[in-house]
Amino acid sequence: MKKSEQVALLSKETGITKVLAKEMIEILFAQMTKVLKKEGRLPLAGFGTFEIVKRAKRKGRNPRTGEAVTIKARKVVKFRPSKILKDKVC
Repeated sequence: MKKSEQVALLSKETGITKVLAKEMIEILFAQMTKVLKKEGRLPLAGFGTFEIVKRAKRKGRNPRTGEAVTIKARKVVKFRPSKILKDKVC
């Protein structure tokens, strides 16, 4: 779902303007990002948990050439859905 679709849906569901809906969504995402960066974990009750995890350095292959390459260690964001979300979706 694109941000513009989220804005339109929030505006329609709440009766607020699209400008205000966009601002609210941007504030929400900024706050979520801030908490995740600071604490490394963002649990959302009834939805799931976002978490920063470290991926180790590993070996891979360039799909075009088949050449072996080393993939650097890095941090990634993982999401683990809650049981409530799993039950509703699956």
